[in-house]
Amino acid sequence: MARELRTLVVPEGVAGERVDSALTRVLGLSRTTIVRLLDDGEITCNGLVMSKSERVTDGQMLEILMPDTAIAPPIPLTPLAGLNIVYDDDAIVVIDKPVGVAAHPSPGWTGPTVVGALMAAGYSVSTSGAAERAGIVHRLDVGTTGLMIVAKTDRAYSVLKDAFRNREVEKVYHALVQGHMDPSTGTIDAPIDRHPKEDYRFAVVADGKPSITHYEVIEYYRGVSLVKVELETGRTHQIRVHFSALRHPLVGDLTYGADPTLATRLEISRPWLHALELRFAHPITGEPMDLKARYPADLVRALALLDVSVLP
Repeated sequence: MARELRTLVVPEGVAGERVDSALTRVLGLSRTTIVRLLDDGEITCNGLVMSKSERVTDGQMLEILMPDTAIAPPIPLTPLAGLNIVYDDDAIVVIDKPVGVAAHPSPGWTGPTVVGALMAAGYSVSTSGAAERAGIVHRLDVGTTGLMIVAKTDRAYSVLKDAFRNREVEKVYHALVQGHMDPSTGTIDAPIDRHPKEDYRFAVVADGKPSITHYEVIEYYRGVSLVKVELETGRTHQIRVHFSALRHPLVGDLTYGADPTLATRLEISRPWLHALELRFAHPITGEPMDLKARYPADLVRALALLDVSVLP
């Protein structure tokens, strides 16, 4: 059986890492296997063989001759009742992602995925990038709801990846944070990288990747603030990390220091965070796109509970 030559677009979450470490996490293979591929010259960038000490960059295109044991299985189809399609044409599909759905398959995740749900519903997706991340040009956390674009053609994938990399896509979120933000508008400019002690979390660290978040308070409630957030960069967990660093963690975000008692009172079991709006140029026609997604039921319920003063 012929071995698969896979093209991989380096995700921003591993940018700056050594190639052996980055590919171990992204591909789900052992470090020994990755090092063997590097030593055998089977991992290249722009036709040049990479060494294991090289560091990868966000959006870098790598070609990997996968070992026989690592041929990617078909993406699991994960039918999703009530899959909400916000926009659809020949080049892209935009969904309103519900909570509890991952962007794409990954080691250890057995739940539904955006890619698997779309394919189960009969949508085609681009084959560019890593096989398990077909069509994915940006991601939302499993616990975050809202708008996600998926490319249906390779051309759309390439153009959208460049647009996100060049910060040409405007991403607007709404978040409910603990405490009253003061000042009511501002910019958080603090570098982010993996937490030095807990690999599953991220943190503001001196030598992290540049990360910029703009915010504006929409409304003050008793003890919390509803804020509009616009991302200039798109680091993993960026909103959650930045507001936690200011000691205003997102309501319900226990991973980043939220009050569990408050989360229980507001009947929310995940961070109060919603990708409300996306503004971008259509990757094929160039037409300006401005798409929005309403709050889901659990976030609406939490706001309603605030209105009846469940806070102490």
